[in-house]
Amino acid sequence: MKKAIFIALGLIISIFSYSQKTEAYRVFNSKGKSVSTDKMLKELKSADIILIGEFHNNPISHWFEYEISYYLSKHNKVILGAEMFEADNQADLTKYVQGKIDKPEFDSLVRLWPNYETDYSPLVLLAKKEKLDFIATNIPRRYAKLVHEEGFEALEILSPEEKAWIAPLPVAYDPDLGCYKKMTGMMMGHSSANLPKAQAIKDATMAHFILKNYKKGHTFIHYNGSFHSDYYEGILWYLKRERPDLKYVTITTVSQNYVNKLYDDNIGIADYVICVDNDMTTSY
Repeated sequence: MKKAIFIALGLIISIFSYSQKTEAYRVFNSKGKSVSTDKMLKELKSADIILIGEFHNNPISHWFEYEISYYLSKHNKVILGAEMFEADNQADLTKYVQGKIDKPEFDSLVRLWPNYETDYSPLVLLAKKEKLDFIATNIPRRYAKLVHEEGFEALEILSPEEKAWIAPLPVAYDPDLGCYKKMTGMMMGHSSANLPKAQAIKDATMAHFILKNYKKGHTFIHYNGSFHSDYYEGILWYLKRERPDLKYVTITTVSQNYVNKLYDDNIGIADYVICVDNDMTTSY
């Protein structure tokens, strides 16, 4: 009898563990408490600016970006913006969203990420359908590369037209911010001192174009790699320097072996943490 009970308990535990393992994701708040997706969506309605930190190849990240954007577009006045588009491509991005050029022309004119079709096209098409502004917030990569090679000073030689595609100079920079110190550490001491500066000019430029295009009474939803907004740093640090009065909400993505409880290291990264199972497939 006892043997049968132990076998039954073992089966229950195995089934329970397996059911937790097959759960694709959970959403947690900044304190590590599990919250429903519906609760998160409703609370996002009161935000002025939302930074969604994604894993670029994670389908759950991209699904949430679309669901959040679609939901808020039905309740709020919404503006979309993304790291994945560079500021000097804004005119052509706008033409496409407004239906003034077709897709083949858009594809030929705009520098698109390799995973655009699977991961970002749905967001652009949502903007087209709902007649939303879509803002290209990132610095043209050639200027970020210039900073990586020569520092911020290299930007001073740019023409006035080129400077219109980056954050106003001189750019504030705090090398002691965790996100920039971490970059140097990840390179095991072999990185150029300018590498975190190249990251900072991206963050500063994205913050600049978010605020430049933000409108009172709207919700600006921005898509960026999680590293650009985790721990309330990066883009958010620049945003708060200029507009501390606005209500910001950050969302990030993390990956764990199990999603039923948020690891201690992932608590406090953002206002909402989308915890995805490690075994989730990737888009590339």
